[in-house]
This record gives sequence, C-alpha cells and structure tokens, in this order.
Amino acid sequence: MPLPQVFVIGDSISMHYGPHLERMLDGVMRYARKTGESEGEGYGNLDLPQGANGGDSGMVLAYLKFKAGESEFQPDVLLVNCGLHDIKTDPQSGTRQVDMDAYRTNLEALLALGKETAKNLVWVRTTPVDDEQHNSRQMQFHRHAKDLDAYNAAADEIVAAAGVASIDLCSFTRGLGSTAEIFCDHVHYVEPVRRLQGAFIAGYLTRLVGGA
Repeated sequence: MPLPQVFVIGDSISMHYGPHLERMLDGVMRYARKTGESEGEGYGNLDLPQGANGGDSGMVLAYLKFKAGESEFQPDVLLVNCGLHDIKTDPQSGTRQVDMDAYRTNLEALLALGKETAKNLVWVRTTPVDDEQHNSRQMQFHRHAKDLDAYNAAADEIVAAAGVASIDLCSFTRGLGSTAEIFCDHVHYVEPVRRLQGAFIAGYLTRLVGGA
C-alpha cells in the first residue's frame, strides 16, 4: 500500500524548510509541492512569486483551483503556508499587496476548496517579521510585525471556524532565538532554523498520519 502524500503550497519559507521536511518524512509520507515549469523556477528572486513560490493568498487560491480540476490531484494532506506576500506594503502609500478584506475572502474560499480536495487540510501560521531587520534591508516594499500579527489573527479565526488544523510555525520560530540569530536576510532564515521548522512540521504530520 503506498504511503500517504503531503502536498505543499507555500511561499519561500516553505521552499526553504521543504527539503528538511521531505527528508524527515521519508518512510512516513510522500512529499510533493507546487513547482515551476523548469527545475529551480522561483528559487532565484525569492521576493518574486513564481514557480515553486506560491505567493500571496490570491495566487495560492488560483493555483488550488487549477489543481482541483485535475482528477489525479487527491493528496492525503494539503499543507498551505502563505501570508508574507499579502502583507507587502508600499513604503510611500502604505497600501498592502492584499488588503485584509481580500485576505479573509481568499482564505475562506481557499479553505473551503482545500477541504473538498484533500483528505486532510493543514494551515501553517505565517512566520515572524521584524520591522527593523526587514525594512532596513528591503527598500522596494516593507513588511510590518503589526500586520503580520493582524493577518495571523484573522487566519486563526477563519481556520477555527472552518474546522481546519493549524500548525503554529510563527510562535515556534519566534522561540528559536534573537533576530540576529535566526534571520539570514530581511525575512528568510538561516539553515539551522529551516531544519528545525521542517522537523516541527514533520512531527505534526507524523502524528496526524499515525492517528488517522
């Protein structure tokens, strides 16, 4: 009997912990994720969502609608991790890439479709942002911790109402060290943190499959 499959749709954070997650699920689950038309697509500029990078909630929803139309797409677990692209903010106007109302609408539709498509749907809370770390290094757009917390709170409400499981990768990552220790650039993490994130998610998924 084949192993159950987890399919990941997520932003660059998931691209970084993905190889560790895949390795730690070896013999427990088959790993797959959103990919590009060519190998490595999306791994160049991680701020530009393409290929393996799922982008914001609207882009993830559009991709899931596409995948849901494929009869063979029936993952045992669908793992969704997005939000960082939604809170991208224009430094001049203060306009976010996806405003709160649109984010909530996208998530409600995304979760409803995900529950229809996969046997199990798991939401991953968006990882932390540090204003000074991010906005001193990334000038084209900013991100703010207050927006991150607000969008995570909105997602918590929507996920709970939908009866969907949630992995608190945000709190877990915050507990791994100081800003100087965990970030490698404006928003991504050093390799040891990526490995621990993969292990944290793998532990949850292993328990989920074991209890199924």
